[in-house]
Amino acid sequence: METPRTPDRQIRAVYDAETITVYQAYDAHIADPALAAQTFVPPFKKDRMTWIKPSFLWMMYRCGWAAKPGQARVLAVSITREGFAWALANSCGSTPAPDETHDDWKRRLAASPVRVQWDPERDLHLNRLGHRSIQIGLSGDAVRRYTGEWITGIADVTPLARRIAGHLAAGDQDRARDLLPAERPYPLSA
Repeated sequence: METPRTPDRQIRAVYDAETITVYQAYDAHIADPALAAQTFVPPFKKDRMTWIKPSFLWMMYRCGWAAKPGQARVLAVSITREGFAWALANSCGSTPAPDETHDDWKRRLAASPVRVQWDPERDLHLNRLGHRSIQIGLSGDAVRRYTGEWITGIADVTPLARRIAGHLAAGDQDRARDLLPAERPYPLSA
């Protein structure tokens, strides 16, 4: 029996009936206060765009298994599914939609507090896969909602990232794979 092909664009995440997990990576000076407050507080800057990623492996690609400067702490941020839906409903793609003029897209982009882009998903060795994973950029009102309403908890998953990287470095792919968060296709309404 043939395995079904993964759609070119699909949100895959850890989620339950109320929440979805997204990932962000920072230095300790931002991660520690966020963990203590269970939301993002200064020195986190709410006036800058912040990117959330439902894909653990894409986050690992971005932060180099928590080894890149400025991204040595990986946070699993649990947010409400209602907030996630709001972000998607109020988003603009990072490129024009089919049949959209560049000027119309630029106007839509300027008016949107959320940017969405689709980047190649990654495998366990952080190689590109043939399908894409969503990255969501929050700005303005979306950041305020994220930090003030949507976040239900923040966990430090840096030790998990480093443990998986250690198994990979030792050539133990099976143990590394067994530790990955159990992501599955995320259901979306029209």
